[in-house]
Amino acid sequence: MFHPTPRLRRASFHSLDGQWTVSVNGAKPTSITVPFPPEAPLSGVYAKPLGTVNLRYQKSFACPNDLTAGRLLLHFGAVDQVARVFLNGRFIGEHEGGYEAFTLDITDAVRATEENELTVNVTDRLDDAVLPYGKQKVKRGGMWYTPVSGIWQTVWLESVPETYIRALRVDTEIARDQASAQVRITAEGVSEGTVFVTAPDGPLTAPLRDGVALVTLSAPRLWSPEDPYLYEFSMTAGEDRVESYFALRSLTIQTVGGIPRLCLNGKPYFFHGLLDQGYFSGGIFTPASPACYERDILTAKSLGFNTLRKHIKVEPEQFYYACDRLGMVVFQDMVNNGRYSFLRDTALPTLGFKKRSDKRLHRRKTAREAFLRGMEAAVTQLRNHPCVCYWTVFNEGWGQFDGDSAYQKLRRLDDTRFIDTVSGWFKGAASDVNSEHIYFKPVKLTYGERPTVLSEFGGYACKIKDHAYDPNSSYGYRHFSQQADFEDALVKLYEEEIIPAARNGLCAAIYTQLTDVEDEVNGLITYDRAVVKVSPARMIPIAEALQRAVDHRIPGK
Repeated sequence: MFHPTPRLRRASFHSLDGQWTVSVNGAKPTSITVPFPPEAPLSGVYAKPLGTVNLRYQKSFACPNDLTAGRLLLHFGAVDQVARVFLNGRFIGEHEGGYEAFTLDITDAVRATEENELTVNVTDRLDDAVLPYGKQKVKRGGMWYTPVSGIWQTVWLESVPETYIRALRVDTEIARDQASAQVRITAEGVSEGTVFVTAPDGPLTAPLRDGVALVTLSAPRLWSPEDPYLYEFSMTAGEDRVESYFALRSLTIQTVGGIPRLCLNGKPYFFHGLLDQGYFSGGIFTPASPACYERDILTAKSLGFNTLRKHIKVEPEQFYYACDRLGMVVFQDMVNNGRYSFLRDTALPTLGFKKRSDKRLHRRKTAREAFLRGMEAAVTQLRNHPCVCYWTVFNEGWGQFDGDSAYQKLRRLDDTRFIDTVSGWFKGAASDVNSEHIYFKPVKLTYGERPTVLSEFGGYACKIKDHAYDPNSSYGYRHFSQQADFEDALVKLYEEEIIPAARNGLCAAIYTQLTDVEDEVNGLITYDRAVVKVSPARMIPIAEALQRAVDHRIPGK
């Protein structure tokens, strides 16, 4: 069984996924398979998408015998959007926000020897646009997709001692000569204990004092997509014991050969990536199994890609664990909210009108506050994953406001990763990179004091017969009827535009996209994951050429 939180593992967990009952907008209760949202075929409900949805989930469960000691925690991976939780008729707590995990202590309400009745009331006001919503839209089509509501990530129980490790934070510092590294592990909820680290040259032990353990490693093995090494460790504190892991890698901006470069582990690295929306034909937001994440990652790697831009969606922990373990860099977007305008946010910027102050954009106070809460929650939840190397705050002006302030807040939350404040357009805000989106025209870039990132491009469409979501609709930015023509055009795009740009200063390029999504047929893989439209034989040489293009500017190479 996949553990819901690989970075904080205990043996005492029990899944509540499976059959629940749900009532949609007051209708007669019906069976639903959790964690699939009711709009998804795999849920068994296949509800019609609506702008406002009220759901009442119910589940009966007996408390497992091995979960009756200490405290009992109820975990939700994510519920879209506002959840109020009751156990045996008693209000337990509530949570607002559709993309982050939350935990409730149900010890005082649970019946250890009887059946328990769990009720989750959910409200999803998609048409309100205050809470982050990403690509969801009731009138789906084109670049907008079927919305989801309710429980869309795993629900589970966990038994912990009265005093337990509530959270871990891992901070690493690698010496300039990379001959040693120091790891600072901070535990929330406990003060004293012991940390046991499995290292290549043998096990290490460090005391936990005042909630902090310091581990010094000699000859550290650094994490990269080519060598995704993870240091496993465990922590004991009183009666509690957890297992986790960390990795060592550095992210810096350096001028090399006169060009500002994004560097991984002290060396210029070309982040060769794909836009990854995280949608699945059967479960919409939720894959049939966490193993689907691994399949997508391995397919991308087999084509030479080392980066996925997780596009305005925060995934379950299993996705990031798979990227950590398999070696896939993640450029992580924050999830947008606010009203979208086609004219303001797409049409005019595509025509070149990209310079605009964002101080007075999206002035609704509640929406601004909700976005910043979601940003902080994403950073807190994903901070320990080494695969996450890059944050994107605003995408193409969607919900963008006061980028300078957002950048500074995010920099205070995390000063170890690259920050792309304005991906695409509406320039002027503080940012670590110059981030461009280019469709419909040749890739021509200007280079300045910041590293240059092509955070979206391409979008070539090729519909594969019998593997399309809608046989009568196709969305993309250049259309090909034959798979061979599609592959030839893609290779030509990289060879004639992207590789030369990498020689001139381009540091990262994110092609649109990994998979088809509903009407969008511009993926390298079909929406059902049955067909890969391009071959490794054509794509691997491109990846090699991109890194060579970066290396040729390094003195001595």
